Amino acid sequence: MLNGLWLSFFIVAAVAGLSRWLIGDDPAVFAAMVESLFAMAKLSVEVMIVLFGTLTLWLGMLRIAEKAGLVDALARMLGPLFARLMPEVPRGHPALGLITMNFAANGLGLDNAATPIGLKAMRALQELNPSKTVASNAQILFLVLNASSLTLLPVTIFVYRAQQGAPDPTLVFLPILLATSASSLVGLLSVAVMQRLRVWDPVVLAYLLPAALLLGAFMAMLGGMTATALAALSSLVGNLTLFGVVLLFLLLGAYKKVAVYEEFVEGAKEGFDVAKSLLPYLVAMLCAVGVLRASGALDMGLDGIRWLLTYAGWDTRFVEALPTAMVKPFSGSAARAMLIETMQSQGVDSFPALVAATIQGSTETTFYVVAVYFGAVGIQRVRHAIGCALLAEFAGVVAAISVCYWFFG
Repeated sequence: MLNGLWLSFFIVAAVAGLSRWLIGDDPAVFAAMVESLFAMAKLSVEVMIVLFGTLTLWLGMLRIAEKAGLVDALARMLGPLFARLMPEVPRGHPALGLITMNFAANGLGLDNAATPIGLKAMRALQELNPSKTVASNAQILFLVLNASSLTLLPVTIFVYRAQQGAPDPTLVFLPILLATSASSLVGLLSVAVMQRLRVWDPVVLAYLLPAALLLGAFMAMLGGMTATALAALSSLVGNLTLFGVVLLFLLLGAYKKVAVYEEFVEGAKEGFDVAKSLLPYLVAMLCAVGVLRASGALDMGLDGIRWLLTYAGWDTRFVEALPTAMVKPFSGSAARAMLIETMQSQGVDSFPALVAATIQGSTETTFYVVAVYFGAVGIQRVRHAIGCALLAEFAGVVAAISVCYWFFG
């Protein structure tokens, strides 16, 4: 899948470049395409330097939280909910702790760190699966909730924005929180319909209703604020939450007599290993996207979409963010490359860049997640997993665009 996507970027760029040369009499296009290859390779290394530190930091913090018992406490707290949503998983099964850790990593926006934990959780669920080639209900729900990407603290998005010179990297905190809530809710409800889960069960409602009411009250409060005030609040809440989580992990670790420094270093080593494996993928995708942009192919496609939207009477400012949304179901690295390229070409705090960052933080790579998670355990029949995951992803994209018009429009 990724082979075809990556190769298609270069083939489309080559066709567009030839047309600009032969039809548009623009031979300089090939110089621009070659220059973009080296520029994007350099940019990849610059992005990775910041990402190295971030993944190292947050996996170190997550290790402290795990040793302090926070992950186990969350697993126990969510036990009654999991018992209703995943009835085939026995209480206290190791899969539930791994699922909780996976959700915690995703909640912190550490999607690359969440993947190895998620693979362990999928293998644990496979042990309970009576059919080793057909996805179980529990596996499908776990995968769709991963694909809906519930991100409470999108740290990596903040990193990309900071690396591109954003004066306030956390500006998109609240938009991402609202958009990711929409995608997660749609993902959960779509699976519940397909699996006939009793979402009206009193225990399930006891978990979901307070969260929904809190989110509704929060949105009602935001409804009376201006765009300037919303942006300022998003910045304040984002920074307070970020530092508050760090402080919580450290204080809880000290209270539980965890050797916080030693455990942080051990977790940081894992973060370093995760980060260093990302550079080849980032170089590959950023170079492909750079060539696509330099050839004019990306602009041609977006101009066509923009013309259709203008004809329909719609605002077109979000169109430049669509490449991130279009490739996100297939490849996280391609979507990251599209996001970084949008921030570079449009400006880090431009409306398209803010929309792209919100989309990146509130959706997941559906086909990649399905291929990796199910492929790792030999699942061949995925049943309704892809349909529910894509529905959640679509809801996240629509919500991201809508929320950004609300906050920044």
